[in-house]
Amino acid sequence: MAEYLIYFNQQWVGDHPAEWFQGRVEPSMAVVNEMKAAGVWVFGGGLEEDGPVYAADATSGEVLVTDGPYVETKEQLGGFCVVDVPDDETAKYWAGKVAAGCGWPQEVRKFGAVPEVG
Repeated sequence: MAEYLIYFNQQWVGDHPAEWFQGRVEPSMAVVNEMKAAGVWVFGGGLEEDGPVYAADATSGEVLVTDGPYVETKEQLGGFCVVDVPDDETAKYWAGKVAAGCGWPQEVRKFGAVPEVG
């Protein structure tokens, strides 16, 4: 089994009225519950748009933690889930289910192997 990240950038969601978003709760949670029942769900959630953002940078030799994103970008991560599935095809299947449940595009990427130490 391998772990995959299924995610979206907030800007991919689009502008919709509050009623539209409320209408996405049931289908998106149905997919989450389906993934849990299938035993592939590891973790996931949506990120707060208006919450605080902190950046930690140790490239100077000292850790500096500041408010705000480290990199100025037009896109910001909106939410994600991690699934543990046997192959790319299964990961793509679940990404499609998440996209249909949420109502906006998703990307899927495989996590790399954990490096061995010593």
